[in-house]
Amino acid sequence: MSIVDLLAGPGLAFAVFAGLLGLLVGSFLNVVVHRLPKMMLHDWQAQAREVLELPNEPPGEPFNLLLPHSHCPHCGHAIRPWENIPLLSWLLLGGRCSACKARIGARYPLVELTCGLLSAHVAWHYGFGWQAGAMLLLGWALLAMSLIDYDHQLLPDSLVLPLLWLGLILNSFSLFVSLEDALWGAVTGYLSLWSVYWLFKLFTGKEGMGYGDFKLLAMLGAWGGWQILPLTVLLSSLVGAMLGIVILRLRKAESGTPIPFGPFLAFAGWIALLWGEQITAGYLRFAGL
Repeated sequence: MSIVDLLAGPGLAFAVFAGLLGLLVGSFLNVVVHRLPKMMLHDWQAQAREVLELPNEPPGEPFNLLLPHSHCPHCGHAIRPWENIPLLSWLLLGGRCSACKARIGARYPLVELTCGLLSAHVAWHYGFGWQAGAMLLLGWALLAMSLIDYDHQLLPDSLVLPLLWLGLILNSFSLFVSLEDALWGAVTGYLSLWSVYWLFKLFTGKEGMGYGDFKLLAMLGAWGGWQILPLTVLLSSLVGAMLGIVILRLRKAESGTPIPFGPFLAFAGWIALLWGEQITAGYLRFAGL
């Protein structure tokens, strides 16, 4: 029996495989979340120096998603392969560097665990096939984008825009919705938040959200069609309002402190893509419509 036959068989086998794969991907996402904003900053600085006709900085050590190799930020200890096993290594090391014993943040294993659980659920929900593969890729990207936006209030075009186009391409084969629904999902997703942004700015003189949020909702619409947008906006607004208050209190920040909206959009969009029809149908039954 081939590996394809095994995975296409019982749903549990595919879910376990996807969960283990998700742990590995989660480990890589930690690298992406940490390094991609720094890479973008370096590119912006290089472009600014070129525009201002300033001399280029001397070339330094390569810095990308692969180099330099992972190391302890405190002592520079190179992390060996057996110290980089997702989730397990952190537990065995007691959450500390093996060399200097500095504490390793719990966020690293939590991201790996979250990615693993999300991956297993997607595999269980869709079963072995193209839909599962596409949703795994989207879920990983949404997790990375959410963490980057939480840390830096930034949604990188290098992640959002390729996935927007990929959603349209996949739905040209009607993988999730028709191409017409996907196209209008992208257009409506962008214009809806764009309109809210300008209305808010017109009446308050302040910017209520960033352009990255427009693109993220457009990307979600390209995957799930215009039908998921009302539920996505409603859920993200409700969750954002509730958790926003909690975040402000934990940070002891003022009410005017900006809070990234991308993580709430990503979470709501993922829920709407997987269970949007069931949630909408349940609400209509409850409302007697």
